[in-house]
Amino acid sequence: MATGVAEVVEPGLVITRVERGDVTSIRLEGFLDAHTAPALDKEIKQVIDLGTRRIVANLARLDYISSAGLGVFMSHVESLRADGGDLRLCGLIPKVRRVFDIVGFSRVFELDDEEDGAVERFAGKGTVS
Repeated sequence: MATGVAEVVEPGLVITRVERGDVTSIRLEGFLDAHTAPALDKEIKQVIDLGTRRIVANLARLDYISSAGLGVFMSHVESLRADGGDLRLCGLIPKVRRVFDIVGFSRVFELDDEEDGAVERFAGKGTVS
């Protein structure tokens, strides 16, 4: 069950945060580039500061990602895993998935087709409501 919806609107990018038990879903819509990446970085830091260690980034409505956007995900995944959490990605459209494949990130991140599946996969690692 989803609760606690929050939204950040940055020119070119809409970030929606949805609390799903002990998992936070961050839904992205638009373009993730050098101009918008700082907003996502800030959002993920806020989620972590609130104590969340299980994050799903839903990229189903993300039309473009640059190296700056990739860097945001990479900068958080290692610390989350070291703390017993993870950052899973879902819903990658083909051109965004291709970028992840080319740079090798599809081997670093857990990738799921759907947000519900990504959230459910955390269930094997503890409580998810």
